[in-house]
Amino acid sequence: MEDEENIEEELFLVESQLHDIQGQIKTLLDRQEELYERQLQLKALLEVSKMSRNKSNYGSSVTLEDWSGSFPWDSQADDTRFNVFGITSYRSNQREIINTVMSGKDVLVIMAAGGGKSLCYQLPAVLCNGIALVVSPLLSLIQDQVMGLAALGIPAYMLTSTTNKEVEKFIYRALDKGEGELKILYVTPEKISKSKRFMSKLEKCHHAGRLSLVAVDEAHCCSQWGHDFRPDYKNLGILKIQFPSVPMIALTATATSKVQMDLIEMLHIPKCVKFVSTVNRPNLFYKVYEKSPVGKVVIDEIANFISESYPNNESGIVYCFSRRECEQVAKELCDRGISAEHYHADMDIIAREKIHMRWSQGKSQVIVGTVAFGMGINKPDVRFVIHHSLSKSMETYYQESGRAGRDGLSSECVLYYRPGDVPRQSSMVFYENCGLQNLYDIVRYCQSKRSCRRGAFFQHFGEALQDCNGMCDNCASSIELKEIDATSMMTLHQSRNYN
Repeated sequence: MEDEENIEEELFLVESQLHDIQGQIKTLLDRQEELYERQLQLKALLEVSKMSRNKSNYGSSVTLEDWSGSFPWDSQADDTRFNVFGITSYRSNQREIINTVMSGKDVLVIMAAGGGKSLCYQLPAVLCNGIALVVSPLLSLIQDQVMGLAALGIPAYMLTSTTNKEVEKFIYRALDKGEGELKILYVTPEKISKSKRFMSKLEKCHHAGRLSLVAVDEAHCCSQWGHDFRPDYKNLGILKIQFPSVPMIALTATATSKVQMDLIEMLHIPKCVKFVSTVNRPNLFYKVYEKSPVGKVVIDEIANFISESYPNNESGIVYCFSRRECEQVAKELCDRGISAEHYHADMDIIAREKIHMRWSQGKSQVIVGTVAFGMGINKPDVRFVIHHSLSKSMETYYQESGRAGRDGLSSECVLYYRPGDVPRQSSMVFYENCGLQNLYDIVRYCQSKRSCRRGAFFQHFGEALQDCNGMCDNCASSIELKEIDATSMMTLHQSRNYN
């Protein structure tokens, strides 16, 4: 009996200490979250400070010119915007950016998805004499743009590995001799860095005064500090060196101050005029769901979400971690009655194009893709973007989720999170600059039960906080989190049993 009493006494002491430690851990975790938020704020302030200090080296976002004033091309621009592009009015900063490009200035545009970046170079391309060169990273993006411009009657072509010989000959004749109608030419960065023939023809086009402007889309790919660095983008600086008098416009939806400085230097546009729009997408509702460790349960939840929330075949995207996962998720969604098709880089190009076309035309409801799908897509009515797996950074998630609601109507961005997905991503980003730190930022976004989801984007991109208006799960939730002292309850229960 005495031994049992001694054991019970020591057990009570141990449980008491465990209770104290649990309290300390909770206090430390709360303090850790506060410090992480303050860390993000301080990093943003530091980057803004560095940017201001280096204005003389990298140009300034503030300019004395009034780009919203009257210009000689105003009437023609308004007519083209309305009668060719079918757009009734400019969105924020579009007119100013177009005027700056038309004035022959280099321009850096940071504009949220759905803000209308494409018009900022497409309209000047139509207005100016000659050929506009557009550098874009993905075939799906290029195909989408060319398809859209062709439907408007604008002579736009792409020169890629998929271009047939007849079209290639036509493009080279247009560059070399000015024959045929060609206003906008899309290429991948690989064409700039690896095709001597193309660069030779482009040089002839420039010497003849027929190269009107150069646009670098998804310009964040230039920077090793960006979330989607692509080595061939490093070589695009050659365009400004070889064609210094041709205005260059670089565009992206996301770029921290560090990334902006990096790409300005790499593209050799130190005196560019900079237009930075807010990262806020007020029509998007952000939410994070706890992800089941059972794969079929996750698919059930996604299928139920789509069928219950979007029963009228509204378009959506589901992002997956791997190509194999894409195929599996698409198949299982189809098995549950959802019209879904997979899309990834390993697929035949023609098959990818057909799937993209069917989805764009509303013949299939859901594209299940890797990051190879979606950059720059010209489909405004995407009502939901679901992440089956964790993104690798806040920037990546902002870009991918931002493909929803480009028409300004309410749309949902859903991320399924479980801690088990973190090691998979960490193995992929380990060798990237700040890869793990970027991953930990998105993990904190997922784990937070109190902080505004939208506020996390403002902090990450160094922007002043704005009201969420209840457009995220944390801000909309009326459920108050209550701390339950499970340790003391267990101790009390055991003490009663002992008595």
